[in-house]
Amino acid sequence: MKALLLSNEYPPYIYGGAGVHVEFLSRELAQLIDVEVRCFGDQDSVDGRLRVRGYPEPEGLTAPEYLKPVYGAMARDVAWAGTATDADVVHCHTWYSHLGGILLRQGYGIPLVVTVHSLEPLRPWKREQLRGGYDVSCWIEQTALRMADAVIAVSAGTRADILQVTHVAPERIHVIHNGIDTSLYRPVVETDALTRYGVDPSRPYVLFVGRITRQKGIVYLARALPSIDPNAQVVLCAGQPDTPEIAAEMEQAVADASRVRDGVIWVQQMLPRGDAIQLYSHASVFCCPSIYEPFGIINLEAMACGTPVVASAVGGIPEVVVDGETGILVPLEQQRESPFAPLDPPKFSADLAAAINRVLADPAEGKRMGSAGRERVERHFAWSAIAQQTVDLYRTLV
Repeated sequence: MKALLLSNEYPPYIYGGAGVHVEFLSRELAQLIDVEVRCFGDQDSVDGRLRVRGYPEPEGLTAPEYLKPVYGAMARDVAWAGTATDADVVHCHTWYSHLGGILLRQGYGIPLVVTVHSLEPLRPWKREQLRGGYDVSCWIEQTALRMADAVIAVSAGTRADILQVTHVAPERIHVIHNGIDTSLYRPVVETDALTRYGVDPSRPYVLFVGRITRQKGIVYLARALPSIDPNAQVVLCAGQPDTPEIAAEMEQAVADASRVRDGVIWVQQMLPRGDAIQLYSHASVFCCPSIYEPFGIINLEAMACGTPVVASAVGGIPEVVVDGETGILVPLEQQRESPFAPLDPPKFSADLAAAINRVLADPAEGKRMGSAGRERVERHFAWSAIAQQTVDLYRTLV
């Protein structure tokens, strides 16, 4: 059997959880079957049963800047479909790849599998970035989901979201969680990365890792900084803002916090994986303040490194973080429909700060939660098991 995986992101060009997912899933699938990955970029490699081929950005686009990412993605999707394949199944990740999957399904008559990492109708803030291109991305995603022979939801919460916003037969939706490489993501003793980023290894610190987007809730955490224990540092590994507007909000919130407390460290570039693992390993607490999160692979990364997690109780997060055992879940009263904004933003920020302070105040309890988190990911989220579930699903379709 051979699977063709289509993805915007693939190493070395990764900026989000979906890219991490495809990287590790493809590697584990190649232990079981032949795998080809077609992605955005200039990759060109063969490693055993894994073939990776990148496709460059098309030249000559004269559309407005906000439309180029959408039409550029569609052009690469057509190039994917225009390249001959001998795959038995095509498997798409994120809307950027869905047109390619549709064309390959229809043209070659092979089954189409779509993994839902998030849903465009539940991310209306993307209109700030894409304007009319957002309507195009929604249309592509909804069309692919309706046509797919199987849809993989990365959590039970995501499955419920799919049924809410898309006309997909329930029996075609399968829950297969994200995974984590526990041999790679593990506690480490090295601290040189901390020093490079200006973090004092002798002081406790709170950590955030993620992009500056509405869904990640980073601005609510930034507004909570003045209420977090001043003895702790706060390390915000946050870059790639979606829009100038949210970038300005983030800058203002960090500036406001820095006027009333020290120890706020804002790292605005994407971290090499080894540096991120060091920061996870030595953090006193990791915070995930998302307002929309189908799964939250960053929580798995932190837990695998033995770090307790404070996270909002939304989406698939409660399927990963066990309240009181591997961390603390913060309730969030939010709009029932997208964009899911908190009904009381200052209260949400205050609740985040209170949960973080609770972990900081009891290092022994934090250490116990971190150990429990590590044990949980080892038991439930190994990539080998997730790859086997995925291959089993493929076999039902071929």
